[in-house]
Amino acid sequence: ARIPFGRGVCGASAAERKTIVVPDVHAFPGHIACDSASNSEIVIPLVKDGEVVGVFDIDSPQLNRFSDEDREGLERMLAAFMDGTDFS
Repeated sequence: ARIPFGRGVCGASAAERKTIVVPDVHAFPGHIACDSASNSEIVIPLVKDGEVVGVFDIDSPQLNRFSDEDREGLERMLAAFMDGTDFS
């Protein structure tokens, strides 16, 4: 789905070029509900050659599901993916 920069959690993450962890999506102003069961969310911008090419978005039905450890691990994994690191 295409979401404009600045709209919802995905658009905010892309516009700000930073990871956003939302413990309760119902308290996030302008949240766009793509899944009615979603209660928390983490969104990480995907940046290639200085440009935002997408976002990595995970929703959870559990409130406050994503920790700093989750954020750090996902950011490292996605940075390696975007850099083309070979894991073999």
